[in-house]
Parts: sequence; structure tokens; C-alpha cells
Amino acid sequence: MELHADLAQRVVLDTTALPWTPSPLAGVERRMLDRLGGEVARATSIVRYAPGSRFERHSHGGGEEILVLEGTFSDEQGDYPTGTYLRNPAGSAHAPFSQDGCTLLVKLHQMHPADQQRVVINTPCSPWVPGLVAGLQVMQLHAFGSEHVALVRWSPGTCFQPHGHSGGEEIFVLDGVFQDEHGNYGAGSWLRNPHGSQHRPWSEAGCTIWVKTGHLPFTLGPDGSGV
Repeated sequence: MELHADLAQRVVLDTTALPWTPSPLAGVERRMLDRLGGEVARATSIVRYAPGSRFERHSHGGGEEILVLEGTFSDEQGDYPTGTYLRNPAGSAHAPFSQDGCTLLVKLHQMHPADQQRVVINTPCSPWVPGLVAGLQVMQLHAFGSEHVALVRWSPGTCFQPHGHSGGEEIFVLDGVFQDEHGNYGAGSWLRNPHGSQHRPWSEAGCTIWVKTGHLPFTLGPDGSGV
């Protein structure tokens, strides 16, 4: 399956308007954002667990990155409430479930094999630091090579200077309205800006966004995959 699989293309989606599609497990549904492959795929999705849903123990050959959007996600290593950022590196395995139900932002098979750090951050209890311009606060979540992941909080009326994205940028709007010269993006919006793209972002009303930069390929193979 190919869905927004060309990483050289800009993509903007209102994830709240996308249909839920069933996964192989009853009680677990997905809103697919991008995908290249079959059931085992490089994929970005919103995943919803109904109360009591669980997966059998399985491995993640290319790693798994999760942000818990609602509810509590769990596995044999612990419980991860709303706001938890979780990275399970390539080769890791677990048996996930949700006792009361949850909704997640999930990225699969997108980690460098040398990035073997497991990360669990309870973001509601983690500190913010000042950003590069007045009105921005940043919470760093992970960095490896050129890849950087963070939460960024914009006070109302904050503007950022025009800039480019070497290695691309991916954004998920958690609350408020994020803006740039291309449009306005409310809560639940997902943006993927490719390598070399540029924009001038701001937020009139204020917002909080999950941001990942430097992870998209600088060059692409003939099938659209990174090389």
C-alpha cells in the first residue's frame, strides 16, 4: 500500500476528518496518514484502542515512536498516560494494551538502527525552556543525528522568522491554531514539509505542536524511499 509515500511531497491533513479503518486486531482502529508497505510498513497513523484491547507480543524491526493523545496506553513495562512520549528502538518487542482505551500518534519503521535509546517522557510533568523568539517555549524529547523531536508551545501573537528545513519537518497540532503563509491548521492537523521547504510560521491564538525535524531524506530513490 502507498499513501502519501513520496517524502518529497508536502502533505497537510485534518486527521479529525479521516475515516477510521480496522487493524488486524478487533478493537484497534487507525487513521492512516502516510504508509509504504503492507501490514508491516513504514507508516504514520492515529491509532485508537477500544477499552480492553490488546496486541500479542510483537517486535518492531524499524522501531516505534508514540505520543499518547488521549487515555492511557500500556505494555508489560508500564502505563503511559495522556501526554507521554515513547520510543521503542529497532528490534524491541512488547505486548501493548489499553485497559480504558486510548488514542495515539504512532510512527513505525522510521528509526535509524543505531538509535537504540528507549525513551519514556511524561510531558505534562516535564520542564519547558525558552525558544528562539519571545513567546515560544520548547520541550526537547529526543535527538539522534540530524533528527530532533520536541513539543513547542506558542503564546498568542508569536511569530517566527522565515526559515528552511534541511531534512524536512513534520508537525502535529495538539491544541490551538498553528499558521503559516500556506494556511491555518487547527488541533488534529498533521503537516509534512519536505527537505528544502521553507515557511514563516506564527500563531495568532496560540497553540501547542509536536515537531520533528531533520528526519526526512535529503535524496530519494526511484521508488520514493530515502537513500
